[in-house]
Amino acid sequence: MSDLKNEWIHLLANYGHVGFTFVAAIFVGLGGGILLDQKVFDGRTAPWFTFIGLAFGIAAGFKNLLDIVWRHQDKK
Repeated sequence: MSDLKNEWIHLLANYGHVGFTFVAAIFVGLGGGILLDQKVFDGRTAPWFTFIGLAFGIAAGFKNLLDIVWRHQDKK
């Protein structure tokens, strides 16, 4: 394979990793919030824990994003 093709594959893998970890963190936070609202508190607190879980998921996604960026900068 040519060097250009290897570079494109490497970049695609890196960007795919960033996108996947960001979205996965959001879904885990959202799912945790929904689980707390529906199963633990029987819907009495809905939608508060859903929003809190979503906020934690977004924060975790950005933290993962920054960790990946910092790790990439350390390699250079």
